[in-house]
Order: sequence, then C-alpha cells, then structure tokens
Amino acid sequence: MAADIHPTAIVDKGASIGEGTRVWHWTHVSAGAIIGKRCSFGQNVFIGNKVIIGNNVKVQNNVSIYDNVVLEDNVFCGPSMVFTNVYNPRSAISRKNEYRNTLIRQGVTLGANCTIVCGVSIGEYAFVGAGSVVNRDIPAFALVVGVPSRQIGWIGKSGVRLNLPLKGFAEAKCPDSGEIYKLINNKCIFVE
Repeated sequence: MAADIHPTAIVDKGASIGEGTRVWHWTHVSAGAIIGKRCSFGQNVFIGNKVIIGNNVKVQNNVSIYDNVVLEDNVFCGPSMVFTNVYNPRSAISRKNEYRNTLIRQGVTLGANCTIVCGVSIGEYAFVGAGSVVNRDIPAFALVVGVPSRQIGWIGKSGVRLNLPLKGFAEAKCPDSGEIYKLINNKCIFVE
C-alpha cells in the first residue's frame, strides 16, 4: 500500500515516505526527510530535511518538525506542539551550524501546545502534558507537566498513571493493562 498524499500537500523530490503513511492538507515534507510506515500527518505540518521519523507516528495539525529531530516508532505529537533546533536564535545571525539534536524515543506522547527545546532526549513512553516546556532530558515512563516541565509521576505503556513514588524502590501493576513496572534507583523499568 503506497503512501496517501493529499493533492494540496507538497512532498519534495527525494523525501522517503513509507507505505501506508497519510499526508493531509497543506503539509510540506522536505527532500531529505525519512518517514516510516503507517504514519499520519495532519494538516499544516512541516517536516524538515534532516528529520527521521519511525513507524506509526501520529502528528496532529500545525506541527513543525525542524532539522535534527528524530522521532522513533509510535510517537504522538499533539496539535500545535513545537520543536526548536537552535537554542539562542537571532534573526540577523545564521546559526544553521549550531542545530542541536533532539531525540524522542519510542511510544512518547507530546501533548497539545507543548514546546520541546532543542538538544533534549525524551525516554521511552514518557508523557509530556499539554502546554509544558521541556528544556532538559526526560527519563523513560516519566509524566511531566508545567513551565518549565517537572516530573509529577510515572506512566505505563498504555498511557495510564502508575502508582509509584518519584524516587526510591517500588513495584506497581498498571491498572489498565496489568503490566508490571519497577522503580529501581529512581528509574522506572517495564518488567512484563
């Protein structure tokens, strides 16, 4: 099954788009972009040249994914959320050689209107609340909110909050899936 590209979308020659991916109204995919299978891009999305996107990624309306951003499999980008790629931009100064890499690991949810400041890594299945500003690395399974973001808990693969303390050693069962998670040395680990 080939990619489904709306007639108003612009896909530059050279872009790689996996089968089953849907590109909706007024979206622009730059020539160097690499996009996996079964992704969905809402209207008015921009994808830069030096962007790598895994499989089954969902990007809602009005999101720009600039150069040096990597989204692994099963990432969700909420409506109008923002990525940056330069830490201290100025209109009169070109800083294209100062782009910082941003890595969004598998299964992460980035809530509506959140901002991801360049140079961070967000761990597997973390959840960034709507409107949050992430300016430092986020561990796997962390639930973060606020400006700047701060961790308020842990969240399982199914997107349901886990009954674990922020620090220490503990074990919890996901109330939705029944999966087991352990908190070891202040890191949440999926067990089974």
